[in-house]
Amino acid sequence: MARIATALPFAFDFEPVTTALIVIDMQRDFIEPGGFGETLGNDVSLLQSIVPTTAALIALCRAHGVPVIHTRECHKPDLSDLPAAKRDRGNPDLRIGDPGPMGRILIAGERGADIIPDVYPIVGELVIDKPGKGAFYATGLSDHLAKLGTKTLIFAGVTTEVCVQTTMREANDRGFDSLLIEDATESYFPAFKAATLDMIRAQGAIVGWTATCAELEVALNE
Repeated sequence: MARIATALPFAFDFEPVTTALIVIDMQRDFIEPGGFGETLGNDVSLLQSIVPTTAALIALCRAHGVPVIHTRECHKPDLSDLPAAKRDRGNPDLRIGDPGPMGRILIAGERGADIIPDVYPIVGELVIDKPGKGAFYATGLSDHLAKLGTKTLIFAGVTTEVCVQTTMREANDRGFDSLLIEDATESYFPAFKAATLDMIRAQGAIVGWTATCAELEVALNE
């Protein structure tokens, strides 16, 4: 049993052999200049700031035999899995499916929808293409975790308040204990990240726990 004694809101205990890391949507369209995130008026440098820590977290989990799972929010080229309510909301310069600097925005197989090179999956790591915010919706993630015997999930990725939090809440409803790595997740809005961390660990870890990558490393190396 490993323990992060300094996790919030209280110590987090987990068995590394029944733990998996889920890295949410570290995609070019969200993180790189010219992608979908920037077309919405966001400062993508905020998301770029977590890339080194996220890469270190992935390397740490690989070194300790913790399975790494990656997700990409993207849709079929014919948009058959894209509700109109999602595509038409707001007033962005580009919408999902429109041609962009890195191919059609958030379309499976396009360059912009792929994961950035710094945290790219290696052979054997599962990549989940998801049409929604949560990684459990309309995917095979539940079945995959069941086959692994997973009981605990570690989370990283973007954005904290949308796809990361949504997936953590889905995981909570499915009986997983979840830990969010604070310095390996980010939002275009720092206040939203701070509020999400507070919500996750409120009321006795109602959704899950939070800790830093360094704190996780200490626990895994003990």
